[in-house]
Amino acid sequence: MTATITVAALDGSGAFAAYRADPADTPRAAIVVIQEIFGVNAGIRRKCDTLAEAGYLAFAPDLFWRFAPGVELDPDVEPEFQRALSLMGELDQDAAVADLEATIRAARDLLDADQKVGVVGYCLGGRLAFMTATRTDVDASVGYYGVGIDGLLGEKHAIAHPVLLHVPEEDHFVDKDAQARMHAGLDDHPKVTLFDYPNEDHGFATEFGERRSDEAARLADERTAAFFAQHLG
Repeated sequence: MTATITVAALDGSGAFAAYRADPADTPRAAIVVIQEIFGVNAGIRRKCDTLAEAGYLAFAPDLFWRFAPGVELDPDVEPEFQRALSLMGELDQDAAVADLEATIRAARDLLDADQKVGVVGYCLGGRLAFMTATRTDVDASVGYYGVGIDGLLGEKHAIAHPVLLHVPEEDHFVDKDAQARMHAGLDDHPKVTLFDYPNEDHGFATEFGERRSDEAARLADERTAAFFAQHLG
């Protein structure tokens, strides 16, 4: 079952929509899916649906609600891709993390007290997944091709729960030097695991479109499934 729910912002400034996908039976845990720069589009909703099929209660909050509510863009259409880049520039990422915290709290309210909540994010969402790991009480975080994580390493001391990062080696938004800094800063962190994907570019695990690389996407998604099974239940 799927629906759209409303989540109140923590600062009292309003409320935002979140796509919700429910499993057929009692959820094993909840997972918040963090959008790319293209909004809560068909690909992000499909990520939620797949998690629900695996037994999780899944949510995808609209992080662009303050300036472009409900926007859905296709990365394979150049004008829409350019608009997505513009929208990313408008986003207050600190506010986005607060909205993710509000969604995590909403998820916890729907679970039993001993059940856990995780996040998984893609592109912009991969970066925000890392920020969520350092700034909230989320129980497990996964980031796919997050951009600029090497600039967030000063927050790594705040990571209290497991983090998994998928790093395509040919990411045209994250160069080899940035990848090296990520490894240097995080490889020895007891809560963080990085997986590299040779010959893969940004967006390789998208559900639809030209960016998808099937073999690498399946491998990364299998690793994510195992990670969540271990750390969320």
